[in-house]
Amino acid sequence: MNKIIETKQLTKTFYLGDIAVHALRGIDLSVEPGELVAIMGSSGSGKSTLMNLLGCLDQPTSGDYFLDGINVNSLKKDEYAEIRNHKIGFVFQGFNLLPRTSALENVELPLFYDRTLRIKNPKQAAIDALARVSLAERMDHEPNQLSGGEQQRVAIARALVNQPAIILADEPTGNLDSRTSVDVISVFQELNDQGITIVMVTHEPDLIPYAKRVIEMRDGIIRNDYLVEKRRRAKEDLAEMATLQEEV
Repeated sequence: MNKIIETKQLTKTFYLGDIAVHALRGIDLSVEPGELVAIMGSSGSGKSTLMNLLGCLDQPTSGDYFLDGINVNSLKKDEYAEIRNHKIGFVFQGFNLLPRTSALENVELPLFYDRTLRIKNPKQAAIDALARVSLAERMDHEPNQLSGGEQQRVAIARALVNQPAIILADEPTGNLDSRTSVDVISVFQELNDQGITIVMVTHEPDLIPYAKRVIEMRDGIIRNDYLVEKRRRAKEDLAEMATLQEEV
């Protein structure tokens, strides 16, 4: 079975005038099917640059990147967009939902850009994706009629609708309070239990216990890479939070 992600000496250099900024300094990384990985690091560590490369939103300065066994570096521009649409589901900090558009229509949106038409019934696929995040009954609601947690669930459903090889989540709880953050992580854990591979960039150490594996970055390199030994279940923590709230 292919690794979902494999990078070999991946680098990225930006230029500010004559000054070279080495954002990534030779990243060797592999992600196996079924992992739930948290990439941690402070501002300037390189984690967001790495996420952009993994998501095919940018190209490396040097090195190789294999996505689900395909060497991304060898692709033409249109093939680059196609692999991004087919293989990757994105979840962003700001939800990125279209206003005055129903949850169902927001989830359907990526399928409109799929020229291969490999998903034959986009509406049903969107309904199914919303059901997987427990929002089927809210499919006709617009973003301003949904809570922050519900909006992020819609965004997760949108990431699922293309049946991607991996979900990349960039600070997915950055705009949410602590309880809602745990609720969103519970969705990720449930999807991961179903076999979906997830890589999540976050600066929140409170989320580490919910991942299976943690990668710590600093100064453009991976400083630490370890498995989480005492893993927490978000659903159990939510139940405990609810009990404490009832007692108050």
